[in-house]
Amino acid sequence: MTMTHRSGIQSLLRAFALGGALAFIAAPVARAESPAGKAGNEMEKKGNTEEKAADAEKAKGKKMQKKGEAVEKAGEKNDNKAQEEAGKKMQKKGKATEKAGEARHEAAEQMEKSGAETEKAGAKAKADAKK
Repeated sequence: MTMTHRSGIQSLLRAFALGGALAFIAAPVARAESPAGKAGNEMEKKGNTEEKAADAEKAKGKKMQKKGEAVEKAGEKNDNKAQEEAGKKMQKKGKATEKAGEARHEAAEQMEKSGAETEKAGAKAKADAKK
């Protein structure tokens, strides 16, 4: 019995579809993580998110400082004490915001490191369990 060209392509497509389905089903099983590894990953992701937010806060503080500086200079130029004081106050608030952002950034980095360590410990425990 000879195979026609069309049925050969169909059987090839069927084989690829079956292989793809098997790979799709087997992939999550092969990547199964230990609870410690999962917790570590979550902690790392949370640390990354927190780090980005802290960076944004630092940038906001710097921007506020620059704006305060401009307002203060404008107040000096116009001989307006109230404007000058508002500029100084804005600068001070900007500096505080930037420092808070830096502290938050450091805490986020620490969280990320802790997550990585937890993940490594989970991977090690999983490897030890296989032995």
